[in-house]
Amino acid sequence: MIPAMATDAVHPIPPLPGFPDGFLWGVSTSAHQIEGAVEEREPSVWDVFSAGPGRIKDGSTAAVACDHVHRYREDVALLADLGVDAYRFSVSWPRVRSAGGLDFYDRLVDELCAAGVRPVPTLFHWDLPTALQEAGGWLERDTAARFAEYVSTVADRLGDRVRKWITLNEPAEHTLFGHALGAHAPGERLMFDALPVAHHQLLAHGLAVGALRAAGAADIGIANSHGPTWPASREQPDLEAAGFYDLLLNRLFAEPILLGEYPEGMGDLMPGDVAADLKVISEPLDWYGVNYYAPTRVGAPKGTEIEFGGLTLPAELPFSVQDIEDVPVTDFGWPVVPEGLTELLTGFRDRYGDRLPPVVITENGCSYEGLDDQDRIAYLDGHVRALHRAAEAGVDVRGYFVWSLLDNFEWAEGYARRFGLVHVDHDTRARTPKSSYGWYRDLLRAQRSRARG
Repeated sequence: MIPAMATDAVHPIPPLPGFPDGFLWGVSTSAHQIEGAVEEREPSVWDVFSAGPGRIKDGSTAAVACDHVHRYREDVALLADLGVDAYRFSVSWPRVRSAGGLDFYDRLVDELCAAGVRPVPTLFHWDLPTALQEAGGWLERDTAARFAEYVSTVADRLGDRVRKWITLNEPAEHTLFGHALGAHAPGERLMFDALPVAHHQLLAHGLAVGALRAAGAADIGIANSHGPTWPASREQPDLEAAGFYDLLLNRLFAEPILLGEYPEGMGDLMPGDVAADLKVISEPLDWYGVNYYAPTRVGAPKGTEIEFGGLTLPAELPFSVQDIEDVPVTDFGWPVVPEGLTELLTGFRDRYGDRLPPVVITENGCSYEGLDDQDRIAYLDGHVRALHRAAEAGVDVRGYFVWSLLDNFEWAEGYARRFGLVHVDHDTRARTPKSSYGWYRDLLRAQRSRARG
């Protein structure tokens, strides 16, 4: 049974030009943020991190989260009513390592297929098993090899029904926030000594592509986070700082995959036989996933700590992150700049040419309170239009996934931020579709009607 809508408001869809035939519309979630049922799996680095005092802003944990493990049928019914083509979820490595853990994903995939919703699993979304972290985690090359083994296990079990796969989610954020700055699990503050984490995640991606190909998969991508970098001024110190930030957050994670090489000088800082590893990392993809939220305005370092996106950036960083003025912001304080998505995608097309595969937006969304969430509707509408402008400019875009289906455990913010199309009462776990859910449902119906007409 689908819960009643939060409002009876009409959700008019201003005319949108049609997207290409076969364009994939979806929503995204991740295992640690929604599943709960921690007693039914091995612990992850996020379980350990969340237990530390002061690490999660509201003091919460994801022990129950949205209780998706026990309420997945209800959530699949929401997906079916929404009318999405596909559901991007993540497979919990700690759950797969536990007895019967893969059975849950068997049931979930079966339920999705029965509902006519394509399953799109992400194989790593930051929840490394604690046992592997204790053995060195992503600082150790062996973790990449263990990841490939796990991927083979999942593919052997689900590959008869799953066609589209994602290897990793946002290795840039997991490196920076989790290992360089200590703001996310596993809470390491290694600064630039965290670079091996980046390399080993990229290697894990390449090994996973090989494991998936061996299992017969033919539709593989990655979900990398990207956004335009805007210099604070045209002064040389600001330009240099912005260039370094762009290298660190965009190019470092795109170019090994797309070009088979690190940006200038970065390969010299990586461990192991980098040339051999790059051949693995650059295994050809069928599509390239982009998580987009906003541009970043970057200037020369200020020599002081800076608050940015809920994080405290240390003074020793060789850049400063500055506010983008005269644009709206979400309840999280993130700038709302839909045109940045067009700029990003056309910039990637110009930078990488025919080395850039077809693009899928694997995450795009915003945090706003309230059930009648008109600000979220405006945000999503603007970004869908920006994506269409990129397609008109010649970028081969193949899909768009909203983050997120459900209000969930938002990492270090706990339950203080709401990204969902569906409101979740964090006491009762009751689901209530928001106005944005109705808007997206109407958008999808209009797209299909246009395609038929």
